[in-house]
Parts: sequence; structure tokens; C-alpha cells
Amino acid sequence: MKSAERTVRILETLAASPTRLTLTELQERMGYPRSSLHALVRTLRDLKWVEADETGSAFGVGPHALLSGTAYLDRDPALRFAQETIEDLRGEIGYTIHYARRDDAHVLYLASREARDSAGRVSRVGRRLPAHVTGLGQALLAELTESEVDTLLPATLEGLRPATITSRSALHAELDTVRKRGWAFEREQNTEGVACVAVAVGYRIPATDAVSCSMPADRATPEHVRQVADAVTRHVTDLARTLRREGIR
Repeated sequence: MKSAERTVRILETLAASPTRLTLTELQERMGYPRSSLHALVRTLRDLKWVEADETGSAFGVGPHALLSGTAYLDRDPALRFAQETIEDLRGEIGYTIHYARRDDAHVLYLASREARDSAGRVSRVGRRLPAHVTGLGQALLAELTESEVDTLLPATLEGLRPATITSRSALHAELDTVRKRGWAFEREQNTEGVACVAVAVGYRIPATDAVSCSMPADRATPEHVRQVADAVTRHVTDLARTLRREGIR
């Protein structure tokens, strides 16, 4: 059991790093004995779950990790309908649209449709961010009670940007606002120059999935944000109705 857990933690650590990591860096981040870490990384490399750089000294996730991830997406019954929704929504309002699922205290991006003027921007599919820093996450945290949020989130809220909410009381106040108006809004809390509107998809109780629209922050006037929120809410309401009708839970 210990080896299985360590194997998964190694893959998660490599996946979370923007660059390849050496064994020394892995050991510093994970605290595992170097001998067992070396053996596990070697096995994962042989199985193509991990790959090395040209020198063989730095490691990242390998191609078989992608196979596992795409299998999850292929077998998700809600995703086909969600992809249609975000395609329609992008066609209507033109901005980048994301579909994500809460993964404990994080959100996992499952589908994206990039704005047509976003050439060169990398899709977030497969990425995982702390829930409190994203509109998607705030929309989903608002589905929980205050005590459930406190139990779920870490003691210290990570700040990715100067605008990130790192105060627990401020986060609770923001979530209360989300509950009252029915949608979340964040400006530059995780990405510079980007504002986001997000709505939870109510086909499960509490909702686990949400749809967001990302727009340039300088376009996010109160009137325009309301227009975008109305469009996202309308499409998400239709999606939730479809998923319930299809018996997807």
C-alpha cells in the first residue's frame, strides 16, 4: 500500500510542476527515501508513465499518463453534453469557455473552447487549480455550507495573484454573494488580465461541475459582466435540464 501511494504521489508531483524535476528536487518536495524514490521512478519510466530529459536526470509525466486521462474524459457521460453547451456558448458570446469539476479543494478542467482571437493560448484541459482562486471553484464552493467549506479548504489559502482571496472571512463573504446572485465573478485572481464569470451546473446536489466564461479584465464592466452572466446562466440551466432528463447523475 505504501508503494502504491508513493507512486501516485510521484505522478501528482510531476504533473503539478511546470518543469521536469530531478530526483533531488523530488526528494525535497516529497520527503521519501532516495533509494525507494529512485526505484519507483525507474519503474514508472520503464512503463512510460514517466519520461526523462536528454540527460536522463530530470523527469516529467510520460505518454501513458495522457492515456489514463483521456480514458476518464471518454467515459464521462456528462461531458458530451457539456462540450455542446460550451461550443454554443462560445459561439454566442465569443469568449473562452471552460467546463470543470470540483476535486476536493481544487477544480479540474475537463473541457475548453478558446476564444477565436486567442491564438497561441494553451488550453487548460487536464489542469488543476485551487478552488478558491477561480470563478469555477467559487461557484462550486458556494454550493456547500460554510462549515463544509471550512472543512474542505486548507488552513492557509494560497495566493496566486495579488487579487487572490486569501482571507477565510473574505472568501465566505464572496461565497455568500455568489449564493444570492446565482453566479461567481473573479477578476485577475489567478490569471493577470483575465476576468471570469462562472455558474454551477445543477444536475447533482450539491453541484460538482461548473461552466465559466473568461474575458479580458478591461472589458469586464458591470453591465457587460451582467450580460455575460445572463448568457452563461441560460446555457447552464439548459445543460442541467438535459443531464437530468438523460438520467446522468
